[in-house]
Amino acid sequence: MLHEQTTHAIIEAAIRVHSAPGPGLLESAYSACLHRELAELGLQAERQLRLPVLYRGARVDAGYRIDFLVENCVIVELKAVEKLLPVHLRHGIRRVVNSRTRQDLSPASSVSSVVEAAGGSIRENDH
Repeated sequence: MLHEQTTHAIIEAAIRVHSAPGPGLLESAYSACLHRELAELGLQAERQLRLPVLYRGARVDAGYRIDFLVENCVIVELKAVEKLLPVHLRHGIRRVVNSRTRQDLSPASSVSSVVEAAGGSIRENDH
């Protein structure tokens, strides 16, 4: 599945998840529902992958975890908030192209990936 098709399917799934139970649930409940919705769409989605930070050449385990890695190409971060702010809306969404691969990420039980905190291989792509 192409990257754009994947992101489109994720957004549709998220809208369905939010529409069914409505607002007011905890993020963990939305996460469980979204995981089920993505599976029903036939999308491979891994949850709670640990992602350490590379800070000035050293790996720092900051306890950061991504909510989902979908189809090995899209990171999904869920937020359950009381009020929408500009950062939550479409103009607050940025696509980031990163040369990292799935092997750079690991399940929550181990650490093997890196986010470059002080500049590096991450480039913005404003599509």
